[in-house]
Amino acid sequence: MFSDNKKQKPKAMAEIGGQPNRIEKNTKIKGDITSEADFRIDGKLDGNVKTSGKVVIGKDGYIHGKVECVNADIEGSFNGELLVTNLLSLKSSAKIEGVVSVSKLAVEPGATFNAACTMGGGKTVSKATPANGTAKAS
Repeated sequence: MFSDNKKQKPKAMAEIGGQPNRIEKNTKIKGDITSEADFRIDGKLDGNVKTSGKVVIGKDGYIHGKVECVNADIEGSFNGELLVTNLLSLKSSAKIEGVVSVSKLAVEPGATFNAACTMGGGKTVSKATPANGTAKAS
């Protein structure tokens, strides 16, 4: 009966990613963030984010720097280098500038995507020119 209590592996697995982190609206942070958990940014971040989870930039959120993550949902603004190993989802209010590397990309109509983009595991599949945002096949 007591031996079952020692086998708490599901709880330990839940702790690997940890609780999601949140930077609230009207909060400004300057610096680098490293975490294994998901992040939601509704404030302003001038720095880098590296996580083995998901990054969400809320409608009022803004990041200027380098972001490395598994998945990302962007409603707000981003300027810098964005490295997403799986899916980058841009909502209609998203504004992206810089350099983007993704495996999969989903863009809602209305999103502003002015970035040099590399897709598909390091292979150059398509590029967008920063001047006009038009895609070209390579």
